[in-house]
Amino acid sequence: MTAPTMTFINLPVADLGATTVFYEALGFVFNPQFSDETGKCLILNETTFAMLLTHERFRGFSDAPIPDAKTSTGLMVALSFESRAEVDRFAAAALAHGGNEPRPVADLGFMYQRTISDPDGHRWEPFFMDMAQAPQA
Repeated sequence: MTAPTMTFINLPVADLGATTVFYEALGFVFNPQFSDETGKCLILNETTFAMLLTHERFRGFSDAPIPDAKTSTGLMVALSFESRAEVDRFAAAALAHGGNEPRPVADLGFMYQRTISDPDGHRWEPFFMDMAQAPQA
């Protein structure tokens, strides 16, 4: 099987404007080619994107109910960073702009991770991993 060349994570959001402001405050940019008044294409890296979609637009892709991400967890997206300080900067920006931290910091020595929820409750897990310190298989 050939690996996918692009990944799109689709997330339902209650207030697209407020959500856009939140992610811009974290330093993210959007691809205008795939953004409009019903959805914004958040660029995570060259091949990975998060589509932030209004509930109406999201329902166009699925007839299953939209869960409340503030009371249940169906998806967690882990993002690697270059250092513990970068993880902390990301978390601080998120907390200063309406996010919250539903779990305590996880420091396993070789891996440092935080869990951040956006205003809709979607969980992001910024982490730093020092592969030189990782357990050997």
